[in-house]
Amino acid sequence: MEHLQAYRAAGGGKHRANKPTEARARGRRLLIAAAVLFAAAIAHTESKAQAGPFAPMAGSWSGGGTVILDDGSTERIRCRAKYAPIGPTMEMSLTCASDAYKFNLGASVKAEGSAITGNWSEASRNISGSLQGRGGGGNFEVVASAAGFNANIALRTSGNKQTVTLRADSQFRGANISMTR
Repeated sequence: MEHLQAYRAAGGGKHRANKPTEARARGRRLLIAAAVLFAAAIAHTESKAQAGPFAPMAGSWSGGGTVILDDGSTERIRCRAKYAPIGPTMEMSLTCASDAYKFNLGASVKAEGSAITGNWSEASRNISGSLQGRGGGGNFEVVASAAGFNANIALRTSGNKQTVTLRADSQFRGANISMTR
């Protein structure tokens, strides 16, 4: 407290403006304004990145359904999906499991108009191939192909609900999945 009294006494009892402190305050305000503008620019860029045919699917989903095996038996499965769209492209993963069955499907797709093309892989069976089909707005019908394997996949997205239907010509006959965000 004594140093404050001495400071005021040296200034004739008046508090003088400290020019370096004012400059720092102006610099902080400018820095804050620049940060706000930068954040707004990033938000605008991210919203543009989310525009495109895959935008309604963006995010993490979970739910369940049934898997149909080659002998016609069915098993209940729990599933998680992640979709990461960037403009006309998307990276996705779908993992489903029951007590005795599991699959890990990953794909990288691109839309050109309503045409969809891409690549897919199923990690637990070490199989991969190509995708092609049609769709937009979160609703797609594609065919996944590999040597000795073909599957029809339909994805339907409406708000926070999604259905995935897979039909295949192998030991895995298909799956019916319903998920929410």
